[in-house]
Amino acid sequence: MLKELFISFFKIGLFTFGGGYAMLPLIEKELVEKRRWITQEELMEMFIVSQMTPGTIAINASTFIGSKKAGKLGGFVASLGIIFPSLIIITLIYNFLGESFDNPVIHSIFLGIRACIIGLIASSTLKICRKSFISGMSYIIFIIAFILLLIFDISPILLILLGALLGAVTTFFLPSRIKSILEVK
Repeated sequence: MLKELFISFFKIGLFTFGGGYAMLPLIEKELVEKRRWITQEELMEMFIVSQMTPGTIAINASTFIGSKKAGKLGGFVASLGIIFPSLIIITLIYNFLGESFDNPVIHSIFLGIRACIIGLIASSTLKICRKSFISGMSYIIFIIAFILLLIFDISPILLILLGALLGAVTTFFLPSRIKSILEVK
């Protein structure tokens, strides 16, 4: 299991350019569809928790899944798997390019990678939206958060706390008649 964890996360780390959001489709393909180590719902929950805890999403996600599959050692091995490709790639880039990224070929390569990353992030965003909008209240909270971010540039921390408060108020304080109206049928 440890070898499989390392190899799986090594592959994900090898092709994860653009951070945690860009890695979501790779994790989904490798760990949900191919290996069936986690479900789609567990992936979404893991991704949400990984965003809220200190550290990068990639490390948090790999540690979480590795620990789930093979305990503390599994978490460590999966984390090494996700880190190792970056270490190799950065070392190679530095050794071959030095401090110069002015090479037009390299510039074009990174331009292409950047465009793909935007597609991966957009794909991840749509998947997260499909899985997250489970009730009418989910849509209402989304719209409120979007407007507060876009127009008022509210702090993300305050926004998350506000979302948690709205979710709690909906669950515990709204009459069941209103809750049934807000549920997605």
